Amino acid sequence: MVGLSGREDRPSHTVAKYLASQGYRIIPVNPRLEGPVLGEQPYPDLGSVPEHIDLVDIFRRPGDVPPVVDSAIEVGASAVWMQLGIVNEEAAERARQAGLDVVMDHCTAIEHRLLVAAGRIPGRI
Repeated sequence: MVGLSGREDRPSHTVAKYLASQGYRIIPVNPRLEGPVLGEQPYPDLGSVPEHIDLVDIFRRPGDVPPVVDSAIEVGASAVWMQLGIVNEEAAERARQAGLDVVMDHCTAIEHRLLVAAGRIPGRI
């Protein structure tokens, strides 16, 4: 999760905590984090993450999205997800052209809850 905050009152932390409670592994990516967040060691950037990244969940301003998407492409991520209120069409198109799935302006936690309620995915993996 790019832009994950260590502060529990921030939306990124709330979403990450919910997704972790559902069995998803959250890898914090934020150069300002110094210690573990939700039990995971943070990385300064996507290129520093030593394993495959399935989904790059972005909690950054729309203008900050292009370099994150470029990094997601470089590391071979499968998808990028721009959180609620975050839209960058140019970056999204670059990601699609590189073969990544793209979601914009949606919250992963809200969408997960909706999918669980609809019976499309299990409540906990």
